[in-house]
Amino acid sequence: MALFQPGSQIKLTNVSIVRLRKGGKRFEVACYKNKVMEWRNNVETDIDEVLQIHSVFLNVSKGQVASKDDLQKAFKTDDTDKIIKEILKKGELQVSDKERQSQMDSMHRDIATIVAEKCINPESKRPYTVSMIEKALSDLHFSVRPNKSAKQQALEVIKQLQEKDIIPIARTQMRLRITMPAKEGKRIKDKLMPLLETVEDEDWVSAECEIIALVGPGQFRTISDLLQSTTKGRGQVEVLNLSESREGDTKF
Repeated sequence: MALFQPGSQIKLTNVSIVRLRKGGKRFEVACYKNKVMEWRNNVETDIDEVLQIHSVFLNVSKGQVASKDDLQKAFKTDDTDKIIKEILKKGELQVSDKERQSQMDSMHRDIATIVAEKCINPESKRPYTVSMIEKALSDLHFSVRPNKSAKQQALEVIKQLQEKDIIPIARTQMRLRITMPAKEGKRIKDKLMPLLETVEDEDWVSAECEIIALVGPGQFRTISDLLQSTTKGRGQVEVLNLSESREGDTKF
């Protein structure tokens, strides 16, 4: 026999709780999973798509809604929308231990993947596999920080691996073909050379100067902007491949 449920009772499913302590009390809002981060990243702008219930609670699991007096004392206003937005922005997203571990494992894998994509073994000129980078992270005793992006942490990991000499590792280099009018080439070359890691070939014979060089990926935009500004669009930069590879290796 089905149990009778009062019409006013709302069953919360797939719920995430954002909690903020203020004025000596704990305030909570009930949200849909994944929507909180979308709202914080401005992907989701409709707050009703984020919230399961448009209310501020003292305890979501017990269904205890905060009174206007509670809100006024803590937030100096009883404007529910304003308070909810503050809780969503500043509050702590509550997740289960299992879910938190899953998120940490996923971010750890993302960090290792980014490092593998951005780096090579400078001795063999070959890329590392993700599993090899994960082992290096273990040797480094690296711990994921959930409040930082995977990309930020990956860049920090690369520096740490280099500093502590865990494995031979270097940022992947881009091989570029840079062309510009020979008439202006010598003047531009003085500005260009500090941005290049290795010059592999130069051709100054024709009316157009050509340089083949290896550069760090972060220099591509700087070189492109330099050419555009100094040659009025007559200079060009072309990516030949994304790594310094041994002959016979696949370019990647």
